[in-house]
Amino acid sequence: MANRETMRANAASVLKPGETVQAVIAAQTIYPPLYVPMVIMAVVPAVLITLIAEPFRVIVVTDRRILVCKSGKFGSGEVNDVLHTSKRATEIGPPRGLWFKCKSLGEEPLYIPKRFFADVRQADELRPGA
Repeated sequence: MANRETMRANAASVLKPGETVQAVIAAQTIYPPLYVPMVIMAVVPAVLITLIAEPFRVIVVTDRRILVCKSGKFGSGEVNDVLHTSKRATEIGPPRGLWFKCKSLGEEPLYIPKRFFADVRQADELRPGA
């Protein structure tokens, strides 16, 4: 099962009855290029920081709201606790660059990888009033 389908299936646990998923988007709270120096210096600090910071998030866009959920410690397949809820009319993008820094969904910045830019654009097109 591909990453998007896994996230979509796991998002069912945080939905309200009758709510449908329009898009799922993987994100991180730590700017990913910062991992490279950590891995070069030593693998142990990189693993410890990942375990402590829990940087992986899944953005679940439904027909009613946008949820920012905590994900697994080493990837974005799991969808766990809801950390932030935004109105569905909130614009996520427009994405640009290799890692888009999203500031519109909660207090922590979210870094969205380029492979999810099409999902961000689709979610923004489906929002009310777009």
